[in-house]
Amino acid sequence: MDGNGRWAKLRGKERVYGHFEGVESVRAVMEASVEWGIRYVSFFAFSEENWARPEQEVMTLMQLMLDAMVKELETFKKNGVRFRVLGNRERLSPELAGTIDRIEAETADGSVLTMILFLSYSGKWDIRQAARRMAAAGDDDIEPYLVTAGIPDPDLLIRTSGEKRISNYLLWQLAYTEFVFTDTLWPDFRKDSYRAALEEYASRDRRFGKVK
Repeated sequence: MDGNGRWAKLRGKERVYGHFEGVESVRAVMEASVEWGIRYVSFFAFSEENWARPEQEVMTLMQLMLDAMVKELETFKKNGVRFRVLGNRERLSPELAGTIDRIEAETADGSVLTMILFLSYSGKWDIRQAARRMAAAGDDDIEPYLVTAGIPDPDLLIRTSGEKRISNYLLWQLAYTEFVFTDTLWPDFRKDSYRAALEEYASRDRRFGKVK
């Protein structure tokens, strides 16, 4: 979800203003996903590398995510949304970690849509921690030890704001994912932008390395 800071700068605002507006884009994508029957939607909200950002911005982002989770809880339950957070939770504050645990528990029965928030996550970290656990178990299959165990690999990755790279996101899981890149800044990414990305995805011929 790139472009929050640039969106704010273009309007003469502080970077954090773009993050607040970006929450509205998350809400728009979620509403459209429920309407269109999409079963899984994930958001790369905060990477392990993002901890190196200015302390005030990190604190604001964490508080914003905490407030948004609490605010949306009843909406999740009403619409059958299961909420999950994946990443290195050891770096989260006890308050945020506790709130995540509570909202995950209260939405565990959601069967319409699973919303996944990747928080304090990196693909390299995920592979490393999975490899350690796999070795300790004497196993030879890494997938059950990734944080995404039991979740389908993504069909589509959408990257906003003109960036064209993976940025350490789901390095194992994106092996056969289709990519759509858009110049739209994340705070401007609403239902029409989402539909356009899905339509482009629908036009792709997915062969998974095979011949059709």
